[in-house]
Amino acid sequence: MSSASMHPNKDSNGRYFLRTQVWTKPTAPPSNTTAGGQTAIITGSNTGIGLEAANVLLGLKLSHLILAVRSVSKGDAAADTLRQAYPQANIEVWQLDMASLDIAILNAAFATLEFGTNTATSHEQMFQVNYLSTALLSVLLLPILKNKSPPQTPGRLTLVSSTLGLRAKFPNYNAVPLIPSFDDPEVFVGVGTENAYALSKTLVLILTFKLSELINADDVVVNAVGPALTGGSSELDRHYSRAMKLGLAALKAVAAHSPRQTAWLYVDGTITKGKESHGSIIINNEIYPFHPMMYTVEGKATMDRLWYETLEELDFASVKDIFVEI
Repeated sequence: MSSASMHPNKDSNGRYFLRTQVWTKPTAPPSNTTAGGQTAIITGSNTGIGLEAANVLLGLKLSHLILAVRSVSKGDAAADTLRQAYPQANIEVWQLDMASLDIAILNAAFATLEFGTNTATSHEQMFQVNYLSTALLSVLLLPILKNKSPPQTPGRLTLVSSTLGLRAKFPNYNAVPLIPSFDDPEVFVGVGTENAYALSKTLVLILTFKLSELINADDVVVNAVGPALTGGSSELDRHYSRAMKLGLAALKAVAAHSPRQTAWLYVDGTITKGKESHGSIIINNEIYPFHPMMYTVEGKATMDRLWYETLEELDFASVKDIFVEI
């Protein structure tokens, strides 16, 4: 059953936290799982969960791995370590052969508690990185994933959302136009600085659903994974205050999933789950309902408006033509 065909989750926030963070955790892929002969790209993969996902995929005999990272020097350092552990694999750092790709995991993310704009686009930083840039890269990858998949085997596009994305507040949902409202400092503060990141991950869920409507699961399976709070090293909280980092560290000590467990979730989305996960969100190896707003009449109108404005925003890349071609 897909996320869209489910009923909204009605757990209290406390029960939802326990269900996704404590009572259930991602499990290892079945012993016969293999990524042999395939090529994968992982964004944000020089550290944290992205790097751990690279380790898991290479352990499943992945043939060709591309690490897409912000810092090439850090990517090279991570690649050198992986090459020593998996000498038979071809491991590159953002030297993507755009003619051959089977798996894409869009893991790059940005989090901050302070309003700021991207200097290149003037959009709010988390909206730009977590949603808009992810949308652009997703659309650009779709024809590649479709055209190079072996016969009877769809390409795989997995977007990384968050368990927080299913609980985010969306007070600006009725703004017209919608995208400029995310660039308004007053809206950012009104949403709640701690909620803005979660809301950007709600937008990833909307993106997942909209992409799934435009490409057949026989060509590319598009899904999202929702990792819970994860321990280990990560740069996601690099812009948080010291107090916030200490609070997160305490919570992680009690309830965090391990990086390897979360990496298993990524692999579940990209390899283990099949066409039944198309257009859905996967949490702890289970397909979950979407954000409750996405089931309402008003919410569906918001989703349509966001998608229309997104296509207009990305028109410089001829994204509409891509959907016509695929």
